[in-house]
Amino acid sequence: MIHKEGWASILIVTLLNVILIALGVFIFPAFQWAFILVAILLWITILQFFRNPQRTISVQDKNVLYAPADGKVVVIEKTFEPEWLKEDCIQISIFMSPINVHVNRVPLDSEVEYYKYHPGKYLVAWHPKSSTDNERTSLGLRAANGSRILLRQIAGALARRIVCYSREGDTVLQGQEFGFIKFGSRVDIFVPLNTEILVQLNQKVSGNVTAIAKLV
Repeated sequence: MIHKEGWASILIVTLLNVILIALGVFIFPAFQWAFILVAILLWITILQFFRNPQRTISVQDKNVLYAPADGKVVVIEKTFEPEWLKEDCIQISIFMSPINVHVNRVPLDSEVEYYKYHPGKYLVAWHPKSSTDNERTSLGLRAANGSRILLRQIAGALARRIVCYSREGDTVLQGQEFGFIKFGSRVDIFVPLNTEILVQLNQKVSGNVTAIAKLV
C-alpha cells in the first residue's frame, strides 16, 4: 500500500521516467537500456520509500509504548526537556534511513495537549543538535495514567517536509498514524524517568510492532 503523502512525488518521478525513456529510445538509441534501467531504479526507489505496510498491534496495553517509527535506536539517555515537559526525563531517539518506512504512529492511547511546529536547520538527523536546531514538530501527549510524553519529529539533511496530522485537543489511539517525514529523519520520544525501557542502543525497531517502553 502506498502512503497518501507519496502520490505527488510518484507522479513527478513517473513523468521524469517518461522523459528518460523517450530520450533513450529516440535520442540515444545506443544507450536506451541504460536510460530504461535508470527509470526502473527511480520507480522502485520512490515506491519503496512511500510504502505504508498495514500493521495492527498484537497486544493492546494502555501503559506500553510501541515504536512510533521504523529505524534504529540511536539515543537512550536522561535529559532535561525544556519545551513542554520542563523536567528531567528519558529520551529515546529512532533514526530513520531513506530505506525505512517513514510513517509515524501514535505509541499509546492518549490526549494531545500540545502541538508546535518549529522551522529550523537541516543538520544530519544523528547530529547532537538536530533535536533542538532542525526543523521539527513537537506533540505533547497525556496517557491514561496521567503520564506526559513528548514526541518530536525531526527533519534530516534530506528530509524537507514534515507532516503532522494531530493537533491540541485530539484523542489519539495506539497505532494510529500521526504523521510522515520525507527522505530520512528522526523521531524523539521523551518519557518519565521511572519508565521501564524495553529497547537497547542500536536496536532496530518497527512501528506498531516493537514495544519500546512501559509506563509504571
